[in-house]
Amino acid sequence: MQSRVVPLEEGKDPAVSIKASQSKPFPIRLLQLFLLFLALCMAFSIISMYTIKRFGVQTARTTVKPAFEPCFDEPDTLDRWIRPPSNLLHKMSDKELFWRASFVPGIKKYPFKRIPKIAFMFLTKGPLPLAPLWERFLKGHEGLYSVYIHPLPTFEAKFPSSSVFHRRQIPSQVAEWGRMSMCDAERRLLANALLDISNERFVLVSESCIPLYNFSVIYDYMMRSKYSFIGAFDDHGPYGRGRYNENMAPEVNITQWRKGSQWFEINRKLAVTVVEDARYYPKFEEFCKPSCYVDEHYFPTMLTIEAAPLLANRTLTWVDWSRGGAHPATFGRADITKEFFKKIREDTHCVYNNQSSPVCFLFARKFAPSALEPLLQVSQNVLGF
Repeated sequence: MQSRVVPLEEGKDPAVSIKASQSKPFPIRLLQLFLLFLALCMAFSIISMYTIKRFGVQTARTTVKPAFEPCFDEPDTLDRWIRPPSNLLHKMSDKELFWRASFVPGIKKYPFKRIPKIAFMFLTKGPLPLAPLWERFLKGHEGLYSVYIHPLPTFEAKFPSSSVFHRRQIPSQVAEWGRMSMCDAERRLLANALLDISNERFVLVSESCIPLYNFSVIYDYMMRSKYSFIGAFDDHGPYGRGRYNENMAPEVNITQWRKGSQWFEINRKLAVTVVEDARYYPKFEEFCKPSCYVDEHYFPTMLTIEAAPLLANRTLTWVDWSRGGAHPATFGRADITKEFFKKIREDTHCVYNNQSSPVCFLFARKFAPSALEPLLQVSQNVLGF
């Protein structure tokens, strides 16, 4: 029996025909998924537009955070560069601090309104027993002064938030009288004060110092001065040139050796000169040992060599050495009278801006804690504040 072959239609394959018939629902399902995705996208867009319109752009933007964070915070305003540190208790080393404080703008004219301030730098062992008097002196003159306190590192100042001394303590180290550590403390005070670009005059005071005039008188006196007030005398005696060590040459020769009071007042330019010094400091540190009393010679000598024309060659702080000894007289409760201050003011004569002046001292020391109460009683009528 002969088999009969039924020819297939041209172009058709049974296997392909079966597969094609099975794949027909696939494009429809894909189309359905695509339409569902479009619907979800439109719904999300409508919800986002409603949220922005209802709650504002800022609220909507804060809900979406960028996938990366910038490596640095780029300053976008001048204020970011010029405002002083909000916290004085930084963690910079002295080396880092002095480097930072030595920055000086290349253009002298400021591109903003700068109100010059006085930096009152308190070098103290700890407490400030005369703080209430200084509080009264500074009251009402905010924006014209800054306060910095360098105590022993173990001391923790606890002034109320209303006090001008609140949170004004800087990182400190032990400062010993007659040693280089004392000069280090003074440089540390200057460096911290230099971080506030508005500070123009820098005055070093102690816990036993008091102001002799009201703030306005002292402010005008300092700001109008052409010179800085630091004593620098060529003493040929045993307590002057007699302390010189020939190993300090050639940086310091004996003819350049000077002596002066520790309590100074200098302008910003000289403050930077003191902080950035790396030429004279090593010599004084190595060869001006305790019997040399380096705090009486380092600044007067160094500034005389570097900037003699800018020095008034006198101090603004009155002291009484008439009783003899290594330290000046200390005044207590019984010493505080009108006659006492009259003598300080009237028995003086000096040169101010190259002209004769009866006002020579703006501050006085040393005053014991017992002097506080009578000082507060006479401050208004005698001191003017």
